[in-house]
Amino acid sequence: MPLPRRALSLGIIALTLALAYGVWYSYSVVLVALLREFGWSRSVLAGAFSVFTLVHGGINPLIGALCDRLRPMRLMAGGGVALGLALWADSYISSPWQLYLGFGVLTAIAVAAAGWVPALVQVQRDFQDKLGLALGIVSSGVGVGMLLVVPLTQLLIDAYGWRTAFRVLAAICVLWILPSSIFLHRQAPAHRPAPPPAGAIEKPSSTTTLAQAMRGAPFWLMLAAFFFGNMCSQTLHVHQVAYLVDHGVTALVAASVVGVVGLSSIVGKTGGGWLSDRVDRELVYVAGIAVMVAAVAALAALAAAPARWAVYGYAVLLGVGYSATASLTPAMVSDRFGGPHFGTIVGVGLMGAAVGSALGPWMAGYLFDHTGSYMLAFAIAAGCGVAAGTAAWRARVLRLRAA
Repeated sequence: MPLPRRALSLGIIALTLALAYGVWYSYSVVLVALLREFGWSRSVLAGAFSVFTLVHGGINPLIGALCDRLRPMRLMAGGGVALGLALWADSYISSPWQLYLGFGVLTAIAVAAAGWVPALVQVQRDFQDKLGLALGIVSSGVGVGMLLVVPLTQLLIDAYGWRTAFRVLAAICVLWILPSSIFLHRQAPAHRPAPPPAGAIEKPSSTTTLAQAMRGAPFWLMLAAFFFGNMCSQTLHVHQVAYLVDHGVTALVAASVVGVVGLSSIVGKTGGGWLSDRVDRELVYVAGIAVMVAAVAALAALAAAPARWAVYGYAVLLGVGYSATASLTPAMVSDRFGGPHFGTIVGVGLMGAAVGSALGPWMAGYLFDHTGSYMLAFAIAAGCGVAAGTAAWRARVLRLRAA
């Protein structure tokens, strides 16, 4: 594929991820709207997001296996249509079970089909020569979603209500994801194994299966990085708006924090991906985790003095730090298991990420309902960040020993 067309494909996939995961991160502002209208507990509202992440993660191994056998853009096109239908159905929610079924299950399946796993497999096939940078570019689309989709959702909620916001998002998703995915499907060859990059990290085998990968420590260390990294980051992503509003920050400013996180993550993902092609990925990952743990401490400190500059400073830290968990972990998996079963293996890894993403926000909501404070939840989130960084460091030690 010529360079301009390769660059175009990255941009198209990034915008698709912006929409799909803009829906994901918009739940933080939808949660506040539902809390005001229905008065449901925060654990119930956070539980719907936990179901969303569990279903999203649980379906990822199946989507990964399908991507190993089919062309990923076909799945992405179908996922775009499904996402539009699911979001339209979400606009009719009136009870917790409808929230859990509509958003927690149907929307989660649609986001997964239109989202990260098809994008990962497509990019991993086409950009082995600059995999870290390519994954950083497409995953920065998630940051674009935070920057644009989340504030747009808040503006729509303020002007027309959350039901109309869901319907507008539904229309936008179908109108972009379906035609753009069909375009990429027609442009790309059916399958072309990508050449290994110069100086690539040694892999156990180009044909390593999921069963073979699970017999070794590297797979479980990668799974731990997925789990603990996302437990830390998603606790903040889901509850940061409600936490800031509780401490006197206006709803619009709190929603704009999500946009600043997204903008910062664009820099973190692209820059971190570029750097990870030149130095050990694990070192870049651990540095990102350290920044994310600092973001946890900064958010906790805002309870005492929620000045606007401090709020946005926290957002920059989270955006730069969490980008390591988003883009570098799949690249580390590819370094070790980048053969024809990559989709299945990374899908299982993302299932571990989903469990962490579900457990963290639910735990924070549960603890808040019982203590009236997020402080214990933030302490646990920081500990999870440390665990994720430790797992990545141990994986690097084992790789260096094997080499």
